[in-house]
Amino acid sequence: MVRPSMLLALGALAATAVACAPASETTTQTNSAAPSASGAASSACAKESLALKTPGKLTIGTDKPAYEPWFNDDDPANGKGFESAVAYAVAGQMGFAEGDVTWATVKFDSAFAPGAKQFDFDVNQVSVTPERAKVVDFSKGYYTVKQAVVALDGSKVAAATDLAGLKDAKIGVQVGTTSLQAVKDVIQPSAELNVYNEQIDAVNALKNKQVDAVVVDLPTAFYVTAAQVENSKIVGQFGTASGVPEVFGAVFEKGSPLVSCVNEAIDKLTASGELAKIETEWLGSAAGAPELK
Repeated sequence: MVRPSMLLALGALAATAVACAPASETTTQTNSAAPSASGAASSACAKESLALKTPGKLTIGTDKPAYEPWFNDDDPANGKGFESAVAYAVAGQMGFAEGDVTWATVKFDSAFAPGAKQFDFDVNQVSVTPERAKVVDFSKGYYTVKQAVVALDGSKVAAATDLAGLKDAKIGVQVGTTSLQAVKDVIQPSAELNVYNEQIDAVNALKNKQVDAVVVDLPTAFYVTAAQVENSKIVGQFGTASGVPEVFGAVFEKGSPLVSCVNEAIDKLTASGELAKIETEWLGSAAGAPELK
């Protein structure tokens, strides 16, 4: 859970892979490139009334490295990349200026583990699931995602046109991700899965031909093919076994009073069209992969 800019490689896709945080998490101050505050929240969510980890500051967690297209140049504080841009847009709606936002380094699977958090909320391509929601709270979804299969050009897997064509593939995937569960539930491969602690390890396994394919979220797949693995292609995309869309949500400590305020901000960004604009800017090419059924 991942690096050169996809803007150069893909044109419409501006920049792109998914991840146990220690109690002591590092924080970095935002820099001046980030968007400024753009609106005030309701009185119930007024900045001065919020219960924050650091009074007057909004602390947002994410993993390091912070991968594209979700972030840019491994710097969440620059306001570039889809999740960085969404985070600052949410912060602005809540009344926070760029200088009032700090970032905490939080490993992917630690963000939704039980227990107290060192962040106010976390954005790190974390899918909302009933199991995770038992121990953390989530915001409304800010992105609807599908999984994608990446293989080397010319391989038998690269020629697959449906899910059945992936049954015998040796697939690499990262532990603790919805990609792993999707492979088990949807593809149901006959071969044993190759499960890796970090997504970059799965990508390297594909590069070294140790696996036939990797499964990652769709925007990350575009980054893998454009910047990480030469002569690779997106075989296709697929949804969940249940048919219920998978969404990414901001993660909160269980019982956090900030959830409703972030939801209010997301609602405003959705209604204004700003959220759609951010998605188009940073994830605009993601619709082009064929559907696998």
